[in-house]
Amino acid sequence: MSDLGIFNDPDLLTFADTISSRRLKAFEIEDKLKYQTNGSLESFADYHEVFGLHFEENSWIFREWAPNATDIFIVCEKTSWQKNEDFALERKDNHIFEKRFSKDTFSHQDLFRLKIVWPGGEGDRIPTAVNRVVQDSQTQIFNAQAWQPAQPYKWEINNFSPLKEPLLIYEAHIGMALEDGRIGTYVEFEQHILPKIIESGYNTIQLMAIQEHPYYASFGYHVSNFFAPSSRFGTPEEFKSLIDAAHRKGIRVLMDIIHSHAVNNEVEGISKFDGTYYQFFHDGSRGYHRQWDSRCFDYRKPEVLKFLLSNLKFWIKEYKIDGFRFDGITSMLFEDHGLGRAFTSYNDYYGDDVDVDALSYLYLANRLIHDLKPDLITIAEDVSGYPGLAAPILKGGIGFDYRFSMGIADFWIKHLKDMKDEEWNLGTLWYELTTKRKEEKTISYAESHDQALVGDKTHMMHLLGSQIYWSMKKDNKSIETFRAVALHKMIRLITLATAGSGYLNFMGNEFGHPEWIDFPSERNNFSFHYARRQWSLKYDQDLYFSCLYEFDKKMISLVKEYDLFSSSYMTLLHIHEDDKVIAFKRKNLILIFNLNGSTSFSDYMFEAPPGKYKMIFDSDQIQFGGKSRLNEGQIHFTIYDSVKYGDRNLLSVYLPARTAIILEIN
Repeated sequence: MSDLGIFNDPDLLTFADTISSRRLKAFEIEDKLKYQTNGSLESFADYHEVFGLHFEENSWIFREWAPNATDIFIVCEKTSWQKNEDFALERKDNHIFEKRFSKDTFSHQDLFRLKIVWPGGEGDRIPTAVNRVVQDSQTQIFNAQAWQPAQPYKWEINNFSPLKEPLLIYEAHIGMALEDGRIGTYVEFEQHILPKIIESGYNTIQLMAIQEHPYYASFGYHVSNFFAPSSRFGTPEEFKSLIDAAHRKGIRVLMDIIHSHAVNNEVEGISKFDGTYYQFFHDGSRGYHRQWDSRCFDYRKPEVLKFLLSNLKFWIKEYKIDGFRFDGITSMLFEDHGLGRAFTSYNDYYGDDVDVDALSYLYLANRLIHDLKPDLITIAEDVSGYPGLAAPILKGGIGFDYRFSMGIADFWIKHLKDMKDEEWNLGTLWYELTTKRKEEKTISYAESHDQALVGDKTHMMHLLGSQIYWSMKKDNKSIETFRAVALHKMIRLITLATAGSGYLNFMGNEFGHPEWIDFPSERNNFSFHYARRQWSLKYDQDLYFSCLYEFDKKMISLVKEYDLFSSSYMTLLHIHEDDKVIAFKRKNLILIFNLNGSTSFSDYMFEAPPGKYKMIFDSDQIQFGGKSRLNEGQIHFTIYDSVKYGDRNLLSVYLPARTAIILEIN
């Protein structure tokens, strides 16, 4: 068990046999899959290449996998949307249905779907590997669409290699990216939002809700068609153009991938595709997620592994996606989906209720992705804290490049909701921000889309409440507004400064976006009012929102300039609960936070490495919505007086209330 040394945690040795057996199972599955296809996971991941409608050899060929089906018909306008023997597929070996059609049978943008017949019933279905699905605006019916443009998209950047910079992720949703109360498009995102992201300094975009989903308000989590980019945002070529444009500017594009579950819909999705509930999913209650009203994949099945692994390969090859955020890993790993569990003991991770097949799939997914292109990025979204998800495969892990530090955002929300900032415990804060497994790279964030969904609020709304509608003008000098603006900045800076290997922001939150995210539904009379981004607030120089944006932009630039994430090592220099002051060292910087709401300290002293220090940043600058109580670029020297202070080197600094400063060691 020497390969477990990466975990740096002797308590894991108690579970060495369990960890080893789980790894061996993943290796065995990998070997079996490779044996089927010439020793390559990439060759095994060919579901999208085999199934669906393809134009090849000057004709169309359609294949589908449906073990329980007795007959499959393609129905379309030419068949009056009825079963027609000329469009009946032929049953082949291995439960595959297939038929070749002449080149004039289908044309670009033709609509079609399947009529699948099974013992005792039949139903309309969308092909499982469909790469284009559109919804009729009048009938609301979804159909597959033949997609064979005369001029395929010509990529400008064929082999994108991002700069070696700190990972700074801008999480975005195409549809809600505009200020208008409507669904935005790929083209509009490329033209109007991408420049905003570039200007802000973030170097990676994480796109949500790309896989086709029938219900817009699901935020893309209820996927129906795994190989189809959502047509409500535009065409495949327009999506490719967006990715190409990002690559031209050196920006990575990551994609939120939903492999933890699938939509319960049968006509639009793959649930009960061949008349059975268990073609892709577990049968019975285990195949149904009661909280999400969705279907749960059966990762034991080779066909399911082929489907999901092919899905990853498809997005990488067809759309040049630079990596994935894997959603809902906790739900995948635990048979109870981790609902209502605190995960306070290692026993929670190594019991019999862990879906080892799901764990094996995650291992296989990382193997495939990094075999295809080593510099692709994978991120694990897991609230359970399962050890080793983001540890290297060769050293005992599952192989994700990063994992989200999800507890940090939950920590901030709890404190903003339940406690006054005067009551915050700095020791607890430091622990939550810095406690990470040494073998795993982590990404921190103060708030993502999650914190403002389902009736919750953004941080700025928590800090200022309804006053946000009339109290954000710069000529307003109220203590409430100053507090909200100051804490918004400090929360972000300390979260960023203590991040392990990356930082994430959801679009609009960098300038203190108000309110919450609420998609159009019957509950709100199908309003888009809360499913948009109010960019005009950011550009209004009379409002503090513009100051928050300038602060965020400067903060992000400092991370790049000082390559802050190249070392995750931090030293806590000082913490004082009553003063509400915390100071720590990272690389050649010292960061000091005075969270005290009422007291400014004129000569605040704490122990620090000896030397000369220059103040390179402070949150109290006028351009950041502060009061300009500090001298820009001020020089500090450590003080040594063994008689007066003992054998210590001390820094003495002026710390205005609710202000953060950064000193560089010269």
